[in-house]
Amino acid sequence: MDNLKFIIPGKPEYMTMIRLATSSLAAQAGFDLDAAEDIKIAVVEACKNVSCHGSEGYSDKYEIEYAVGQGTFCVKIIDACDKHSLEKISQQCQNCPQEGDIGMILLHSLMNTVMIGKDEAGHKYIEMVKNV
Repeated sequence: MDNLKFIIPGKPEYMTMIRLATSSLAAQAGFDLDAAEDIKIAVVEACKNVSCHGSEGYSDKYEIEYAVGQGTFCVKIIDACDKHSLEKISQQCQNCPQEGDIGMILLHSLMNTVMIGKDEAGHKYIEMVKNV
């Protein structure tokens, strides 16, 4: 199992980098093109949920931890910031992520396992697993 960790500025313009990295890692783990696309969509949606939803602004940073092996893709997205201060163009999202939201339904449909919680420091996270 290979482990990688990125610390990402909360700015939405970094989503392209996340998409490319996630696609590359999914292919490296042996997922076909359709499964890699599903993983990429789920990771980007989880990043948006963690870095943005329920706050006045975007997180100033969040972390993505990948653990990939042949046929296994694990990812954990953690809101690693102390404040949500980067300015949003649109209005505040309300109380996301929550089970039952369309984004959460999407994650559950694309990945085998989805866990939502808070770490010891009170930072929210989304952890997901996809197996071949």
